[in-house]
Amino acid sequence: MAFVERGREGGPEITTADVARQAHPQEESGLRLREWQRVALLKFEESAEPNFLAVATPGAGKTTFALAAALRAMLARRARRLVVVVPTQHLKLQWAQAAERLDIHLDPEWSSGYGTLPSDVHGIAVTYQQVAANPGALRTLVKGALVVLDEIHHAGDSKSWGDGVRFAFEHAARRLCLSGTPFRSDQSTIPFVRYHGEEAQADYEYGYGDALKEREVVRPVYFPRINGHMEWTAPDGSDYAATFDDRLTKDLANQRLRTALAPEGEWLAAVLLRAGAQLNHLRIRDPKAAGLVIAIDQEHARGIAAILQERLGVLPTVATSDDPDASRNNSAFGESSAPWIVAVRMVSEGVDIPRLRVGVWATNTVTELFFRQAVGRLVRWRAGLSKQAAYMFIPDDHRLRTYAIGIAEQRRHNLRKRDKDDFFGAGEGEDRPEAPADAEELGDDTQLSLFSAISAVPLDEHGRPLPAEPGHEGIVGEGDDAADASEVIPDLVGTETAEPVPQQPIFALAPIQFGRPHLPLPDPDEIRDAPAAKKSALAKRRSLREQNGELVRELAQSMRKTYAEVNADLNRKIGIRRINEASVRQLEQRLELARQWIRKR
Repeated sequence: MAFVERGREGGPEITTADVARQAHPQEESGLRLREWQRVALLKFEESAEPNFLAVATPGAGKTTFALAAALRAMLARRARRLVVVVPTQHLKLQWAQAAERLDIHLDPEWSSGYGTLPSDVHGIAVTYQQVAANPGALRTLVKGALVVLDEIHHAGDSKSWGDGVRFAFEHAARRLCLSGTPFRSDQSTIPFVRYHGEEAQADYEYGYGDALKEREVVRPVYFPRINGHMEWTAPDGSDYAATFDDRLTKDLANQRLRTALAPEGEWLAAVLLRAGAQLNHLRIRDPKAAGLVIAIDQEHARGIAAILQERLGVLPTVATSDDPDASRNNSAFGESSAPWIVAVRMVSEGVDIPRLRVGVWATNTVTELFFRQAVGRLVRWRAGLSKQAAYMFIPDDHRLRTYAIGIAEQRRHNLRKRDKDDFFGAGEGEDRPEAPADAEELGDDTQLSLFSAISAVPLDEHGRPLPAEPGHEGIVGEGDDAADASEVIPDLVGTETAEPVPQQPIFALAPIQFGRPHLPLPDPDEIRDAPAAKKSALAKRRSLREQNGELVRELAQSMRKTYAEVNADLNRKIGIRRINEASVRQLEQRLELARQWIRKR
C-alpha cells in the first residue's frame, strides 16, 4: 500500500516506502495490512461523515487499522495530530508503544495541566476518565485532530463520561470509533455513534466468524464447562443447595455462582487443576503458552494465587487496575515464559498478550459484553504455530453457557468447512437459545456479610462428584445440556499431566522492529545518534524526564532554592515554559545544563 507525502517546496511526491528504504534498507518497506483492514481503511477514507464506527473481533488488529488510518491522515495533512482515548491506564502505554512502531509518537503521560505538546510528538493517549475530569482541556487541543475512541461503549458507562466525550471532541476534524463487539444502547446513546432503534450501526463490521474464515487471524476457542453442587446460606439466613442444572431466581443464581467461586471450596481448585493440566499439555508444543484466571476482586485474586502455588507449584503474576506497576507487570508477563496471570478485570479488554491460550472464568460478572471481551484475550493468533486452539473453562451457569454457545456457533460454522487437520476439526453445533433475561453483572448482595458459602463440589456430566485425579471424564462441551453436547472438545486433557511448571524469568518488554512507513517528526531538525535510535523514544523521553527531576532535586538542595525555582531557571534557559513541553532534544539539553551547574557547585 502506498503512503504518499507531497514535497515541502512543491517538489516531487515522496513515498513513505522510499523513506523507509532509506532509513531501514534491510527491511521490507511499507505497512502490511490484512484484507479487512484494507477494506475498512478504504471505507473510512471514502466516507464523508465526521464519525466512523468500526467493530472488529478482538485479535483482528483494530489498533493497527486505526494507526494506519491516522498515519495516512497526517501524511495527507487531513489531520494535524492524533488523540487516542482508551478505557484504562495500561492501554495508554500499549497504544503509545504500538504507535511508535509506525513512527507515530504519542505521549501517554499527558495531563490537563500540561501546556502545549512537545514539538517531537504527534499526539497523546488519554483515558475516558481523564476526558470526563477536564473535557475543556482537550477541547482546545483537538482542533484539526483525528480522535480515536477505543472501545467507545465506555463513553456510555455514565452520563458524565458521555457528556465529557461529546464536549471534548465535537470540534475534532474526524472521529474514529472502535469496538471489539457490537453493543446496544442501555439508557442513553453513546456520542458519535449512529443508532437504529437500540442497536448501534457500524460503518464496518468484522466478526469472529469472519476472522475464522481467514487463516492465521484468530484462534478457535472451546469452552469446557464444569458443573457442581453448591451449598450456601443466603443473606436472609436460609440454607440452599443446588447444582448448575437447577433453575433459580436471579439472586439465588448469583449466590450459587459466588459459592462455586469461593477459594475455600473444592470446585474452584478442581477447575484450576484441570486448566493447569491443559496448559501444561499445550506448553509441550508451545512453551510460551500462558493461562489467565479472571478473579472477582483483589482478595479473591490472592486466594486463587495461593491455590495455584499450593496445587500446581506456580507463583502467578497478579494484575489489578489500581496497582501502579500494573502496566509494567502486564508487559513483562506478555514477553516472558511465565505460565499464569490472575487478573481483576484488567485483562478483560484491549490488553494484548497473544500467548494466552487457557482461561478460567472465576468472576461473578456475567454480562455478555464482558464475557466476549474476556474470551477475546485468548483468540489472538501467534505466528509460527500451525495449531493453536484456546480453551476457556467456565462454570456451567446457564448465562455463561448461553454466551459460550453463541461464540461456539460461529466457530463451528466456519471450521466445519475446513480439513480435519485444521484446528483439530469440529463437530456440528446446536441452536443457540435466547439470552437469559437475568444476564447482568452481579453486584454485591444487599447484606453480603450475611451470605456464607458452605461447600462447592465439582460434578461430572452425570451429576457424580469428580474424582480428585480424573482422566478425560467430567468436562463437557458447549451443548445446552450435557446430554446434548454433540461435540467432544479436541485435545482436552485431565489433571493426570498437572505437574508443576518451572518458573521462568520475567524479561522486560523489547521494542518490535518491522518494515513500516515513516512519518516525519513535527520537529524536522531533531537529530538522533545511532545508539539512541535503538532505544524506544517513549522510554527515552520518560528516562530523560526522570533524570531531569533527580538533578533538579540535587540542585535545589545545594543551591538552597526550592524545586520550583530551579525548574523555572532551567526551563527559561532552554526556552520552554514547562518540562512537559520539552522535546527529547530539549530534555537532553536541559539535562546537560543541569549537570554543568552541578559541576560548578
